[in-house]
Amino acid sequence: MVESVNVIGRGRVGSALAARLLERGIELRDHDVELVLLCVPDRAIAEAASAIEPGPWVAHVSGATPLAALDPHEQRFSVHPVQTFTLDCGPEQLDGAWAGVTAETDEARGLGRELAETLGLRPFDLDDGGRTLYHAGAAIASSYLVTLFRAASRLFEDAGAPPEALLPLMTRTIENGFQLTGPISRGDWAVVDAHLGALHDAHPELEPMYRVLAEATTA
Repeated sequence: MVESVNVIGRGRVGSALAARLLERGIELRDHDVELVLLCVPDRAIAEAASAIEPGPWVAHVSGATPLAALDPHEQRFSVHPVQTFTLDCGPEQLDGAWAGVTAETDEARGLGRELAETLGLRPFDLDDGGRTLYHAGAAIASSYLVTLFRAASRLFEDAGAPPEALLPLMTRTIENGFQLTGPISRGDWAVVDAHLGALHDAHPELEPMYRVLAEATTA
């Protein structure tokens, strides 16, 4: 494992990674380092990489950006934590999460896996060509969960129910291994039709989403 790292970008991800590296005894500094770790937005990776003098290893933590964005560096890899981050929490957000490691050589792959393990992540190999589908899956699991909660909360509020009552329900669904329950699992299509009718009258903007999700659930 490298002993010195320059973490560029200290937002939600970068701040957590920097704090964990410090916990593990890795020296953080701006110059003469073994690894430059780019924790900048995807659109800024190529520009940031091009500004780095060749020499150290260069890596990014994006799930969607290919390694070519790190040109002209040949000593390169990426480690993408499969996790959502907030500035309200620290390096503990990394504990137990997985990480996709993309590399072009055995040496780079080994260094990427070591970095992931040092951060408290569980590494797996991620092919550069599979990034888009992989990242789409991560977005569905994380970002769209937020969308679902917001939509469900609006319906609860309109019905006079507390939206916070949804949290134990969503948590238990995860804890139960995503076992499907509810009207679709029972084949109770009259209830599904009733849902659609209620949405059509009260929240027509949510009806298409419900239909698409119902169809995907039965596929």
